[in-house]
Amino acid sequence: MNIYRSHVLICGGTGCTSSGSKKIQAEFENQLKANGIENEVKVVQTGCFGLCALGPIVVVYPEGAFYSRVEVEDIKEIVEEHLLKGRIVTRLLYHETVEEDGIKSINETNFYAKQKRVALRNCGVINPENIDEYIASDGYQALAKVLTEMTQEEVIQLIKDSGLRGRGGGGFTTGMKWDFTYKAQGDQKYVACNADEGDPGAFMDRSILEGDPHCIIEAMAIAGYAVGANQGYIYIRAEYPIAVDRLRIAINQAREYGLLGKDIFGTGFDFDLDIRLGAGAFVCGEETALITSIEGKRGEPRPRPPFPAVKGLWGKPTLLNNVETYANVPQIILNGVDWFTSMGTEKSKGTKVFALGGKINNTGLVEIPMGTTLREIIEEIGGGIPNGKKFKAAQTGGPSGGCIPAHLIDTPIDYDSLIEIGSMMGSGGLIVMDEDNCMVDIAKFFLEFTVDESCGKCTPCRIGTKRLYELLEKITDGKGTMEDLDRLEELCYTIKNSSLCGLGQTAPNPVLSTLRYFRDEYIAHVKDKTCPAGVCKKLVKYEIVADKCKGCSLCARKCPVGAISGEIKSPFVIDPDKCIKCGVCIESCKFGAIEKH
Repeated sequence: MNIYRSHVLICGGTGCTSSGSKKIQAEFENQLKANGIENEVKVVQTGCFGLCALGPIVVVYPEGAFYSRVEVEDIKEIVEEHLLKGRIVTRLLYHETVEEDGIKSINETNFYAKQKRVALRNCGVINPENIDEYIASDGYQALAKVLTEMTQEEVIQLIKDSGLRGRGGGGFTTGMKWDFTYKAQGDQKYVACNADEGDPGAFMDRSILEGDPHCIIEAMAIAGYAVGANQGYIYIRAEYPIAVDRLRIAINQAREYGLLGKDIFGTGFDFDLDIRLGAGAFVCGEETALITSIEGKRGEPRPRPPFPAVKGLWGKPTLLNNVETYANVPQIILNGVDWFTSMGTEKSKGTKVFALGGKINNTGLVEIPMGTTLREIIEEIGGGIPNGKKFKAAQTGGPSGGCIPAHLIDTPIDYDSLIEIGSMMGSGGLIVMDEDNCMVDIAKFFLEFTVDESCGKCTPCRIGTKRLYELLEKITDGKGTMEDLDRLEELCYTIKNSSLCGLGQTAPNPVLSTLRYFRDEYIAHVKDKTCPAGVCKKLVKYEIVADKCKGCSLCARKCPVGAISGEIKSPFVIDPDKCIKCGVCIESCKFGAIEKH
């Protein structure tokens, strides 16, 4: 076995792969061979490092040099300077790691300093396609401990004592769910994993599966033992090809090593896993719709009770948790309850992974202890708002969640605090908005998504969300009335209280939270027929300021519909009836003579 003096870790997550990390990996291998050091330096494909906006990412150890936005043309220089001569290529380093007297650890940067990686502990660290690397990182030790040292009841009690709650959005106590399934009567039981991540902008579960698939396999085997199941299913959307491929590789490796299948560790425990691909229906994130889809039927929810723990897959007791929930289980088994409960708050233990996106400098994947404030996430981890803009709101929980306004930026991120202010944890999407965002338009965006994704089974969701969207559209078109605002609220509560499943019950949340915290924007749309953020096209007006216009005619020449007219060296004018509000004129004007209001 080779002992390598250096390791080159290259992000192989979806984001970096789309930016060309495969080509970078190939070029590294070519350059190492060309310089005769292929037996001294090991190139390793890993999962997501987290700083997705800086990809492709390359980290070279033992120095820990964090290279960002690496291009194929840079590889020759990194190999010849860094790996041959020992001179770090500072121009390619992530700026926060550069110091006068050298470089600092990635973990000391603002982005990583306040994070605590539990679910993401192996992402960006090991090769997800190599089971030996997972085993070398304490992999499958928790399964061995459970099967050889613990009873089913002891495992369930440990998960109960840890306070772990479901990370898929509901926040139900994980240990209780395991206990219900264990106590349910049935000759056959199943364990299922919800990897149907459908929130816009969310990629937490995908990244865990891409970077550490064996962790989920191990956790599901532990859950299978605890509740008395011998078969598991991972329900994952087909739009995640890298995650699906790595899961298949990992399952085959686990079977080959005897970690899945018959008589695991010689204990007499049998457990195996299969993958089921979803077609991208958002409603299949709801547990009963997901179960129906696994069975090969149309993914529609059914009334509860009975709950899946009693009557799930093919009418048998079924345990269903999401990816991130499972990712915590092996670490809880190995490190104990006290370790896990030392993180988080009284009622929200542990950490939470968020996909941080929108108007934020550090877009990416973060894992923070529960109770970390929104301010810490946005200003410290996220690096603040770009272009000196002001923070306006953050959307948590995706289409099911709500908008948190700027004056609540010091709210701790935990289950109960978010519900109290009209939002929710959700699966972990966190979209940041600045002063240029229209909150009425944001509510309309999420409503449009849920209207499209409704399965149509129940009338309140099928028709109610459509009527809700039409009211929002009426308001953003400048045709709304004050009575429409009352109708909006009334309809929201009707949909929430009468829809069959979580999709309909939570669909009004973006509307209710924006009405609660940004009612003045709704009133401006209705009474003044203006959009304060200048987003809603039918309420926006473009006007040329005569005193600033130099009469260069550039805006008129660029206008795609000929809405601008005038004479050279004289002020031009915009015909509001012809203007399509595309903004080309503002972009082309070099004198700032065109105003949007």
